Amino acid sequence: MTQPGETPPSDDGGIGAIGDILGFHIRLAHGAVYRHFMETFEHLGLTQKQVSVLWLVDDHPGIAQAELSRRLQMDRATVMAIVNRLQARDFLERGESTEDRRRQTLTLRPAGKTALAQAREAVVEHENWLKGRFNKRELKQLIGLLTRIHG
Repeated sequence: MTQPGETPPSDDGGIGAIGDILGFHIRLAHGAVYRHFMETFEHLGLTQKQVSVLWLVDDHPGIAQAELSRRLQMDRATVMAIVNRLQARDFLERGESTEDRRRQTLTLRPAGKTALAQAREAVVEHENWLKGRFNKRELKQLIGLLTRIHG
């Protein structure tokens, strides 16, 4: 209870001192973005990682799985599992590299191109929702700050 003349404690939403932890807010923001992504993509049955793989393979036909791992900053086993799922849905096709027979290349199948086109429409919807929370200056600053963390 506050005494006359004292400032009442601010409402911290019931989270206490953890509200001062930057990582906590990054996790909450990530959770909100992820939930909206999943709602937006629910009708496609694709995850963020699967969309990223389809997008990169489309941009770089013949890309190797190892190169996907590097560009997406994911371990090879995770990328292989994603590729296996996408191949089982007839979205991707594996092939042998003409330069190195040990290397497997990836290209999109027609069903993968269709799924990616639908995913790109959903990405626009999702990005509009997310970017709508910021003005242009804030958005540029936010991207710069986040890049400082992960870059």
